[in-house]
Amino acid sequence: MKRSLVRQAVERMHAYAPGEQPREPGFIKLNTNENPYPPSAAIQEVLQRPFDRLRLYPDPLCMDLRVELARLHGRRPEQVFVGNGSDEVLALCVRAFVERTGSVGYFEPSYSLYPVLATAEELAVRPVPLNSDFSWAMPAEYAASLFFLTTPNAPTGVQYPRETVREFCAHFPGVVVLDEAYVDFAREHFMDLALEFDNVLVARSFSKSYSLAGLRVGYVVGAEPLIGALFKIKDSYNVDRLAQEIALAAVLDQKHMRRNVECIQMSREHTAATLRERGFDVGPSESNFLWVKPPRRPAAEWHAALREQRILVRHFPGKQIGAYLRITIGTESEMTALLDALNAGPI
Repeated sequence: MKRSLVRQAVERMHAYAPGEQPREPGFIKLNTNENPYPPSAAIQEVLQRPFDRLRLYPDPLCMDLRVELARLHGRRPEQVFVGNGSDEVLALCVRAFVERTGSVGYFEPSYSLYPVLATAEELAVRPVPLNSDFSWAMPAEYAASLFFLTTPNAPTGVQYPRETVREFCAHFPGVVVLDEAYVDFAREHFMDLALEFDNVLVARSFSKSYSLAGLRVGYVVGAEPLIGALFKIKDSYNVDRLAQEIALAAVLDQKHMRRNVECIQMSREHTAATLRERGFDVGPSESNFLWVKPPRRPAAEWHAALREQRILVRHFPGKQIGAYLRITIGTESEMTALLDALNAGPI
């Protein structure tokens, strides 16, 4: 038998499964938590600049963007690291902070990329199952080298209580990454914990609130020794020139971002209230999506029925989460179409 050229750990692992990306037009896409509104118009000016600058390598330190992000969060540039999407930041954290004998922890359910990143490095995983109401309690004597704490949680949209999160960070022996990809849609954030504790990093994304999922820029804020470790192992030019310039323009237009976020928040609350009136079990959400348990028929049937009407939502198989649908908040017209389709129900 011919010897495989692929590492055994890679052959055994399961790849991350993204939401469906339809190749034909006409779908209402409410399955991947993209922002339904366009990004800042200031980005147009960036795209109209002379393209001759693209022959030069980008700033390997993303200095202009880091300076502005530091100003936004009341930090120093040395406390900010910018990556090729927050996914790169998460991957670098696994590589930088977990020894070969260490382990990676996370809640289950949460972002399903976490175990992929760990198993790719042949590291042990220590998932913590959430309770039936999607709250959490850490097992006695739990330990891991690195813990990804997704807040607000995905796929549930739940924002954990501040004191609970702070207490966890204060007593966890390893590095804690607070993954705040959806935090701009929430009532509060935990960025201050990255300054209070030297083992805490707070990760953010440009994909959701800034409407830049197609760009791939993310960042993390924390103590200088942790940030310095990420710089040591990153790719030489990990964020391209256009991405840096566009992200900077987006950060400088906070008014536009907040306006889009407020529209999504209002639509989220209206949609949630309407679904509850129709018998759907809708959890509290601090994100740009709803976590919904449909009535009468299994969630998988609702998912299939919606797709037949060219409306995409997300269904995750599994004992605990298989009864739910995750529905991204779209435009007003998209949510009206969704509610009309849900009113009909699965055939």
